[in-house]
Amino acid sequence: MNRHRVSLGPRASRRALCFSKGRARLEARGPKVRAVLRCFVLAIALLLSSLPVHAAITPDEILPDPALEARAREITKQLRCLVCQNQSIDDSNAPLAHDLRVLVRERLKAGDSDEAALAFVVARYGDFVLLRPPVKATTWLLWFGPGALLIGAALFLWVRARRRSALPAAPAPLSDDERKKLAALLDGAPREAGR
Repeated sequence: MNRHRVSLGPRASRRALCFSKGRARLEARGPKVRAVLRCFVLAIALLLSSLPVHAAITPDEILPDPALEARAREITKQLRCLVCQNQSIDDSNAPLAHDLRVLVRERLKAGDSDEAALAFVVARYGDFVLLRPPVKATTWLLWFGPGALLIGAALFLWVRARRRSALPAAPAPLSDDERKKLAALLDGAPREAGR
């Protein structure tokens, strides 16, 4: 097998050399340093994951009245982003989420109550726009489907386990008398077939 060396140029070879030297230094320092570095990286990751998610609201959307803005924020936290589908429109940067936030604020400025503004958006987009859809006939599958599926799977496994335990045990070995009778029957079988 022929191996050809590919020259990566002076910069790439210097980077590779620095990387290998750095790795060699890290390995030379021992497992304690590596363990400390792993703990440090884990602590940074945990810290970053615990930071609150900032809302995607732009300054031009914010209403001048703080009470009205608080009402708008509560409503937008209840509405699903139709693009992201796993975020509220309060947290989403999607253009449609921006439009829905502006729409809610316009409805509140027009004098709608919180329920009326929410009902306006639901009437336009359906129950899917709610992060917590109401329990009614059209959403029963959504609310009770996972539980029914879990109960059905548990019932299936229980029935299967009962059937397995109800199977007869292995038959008892033949006694000497039974073996002799079986041998006599087997010896007599070819003669009957030949007649």
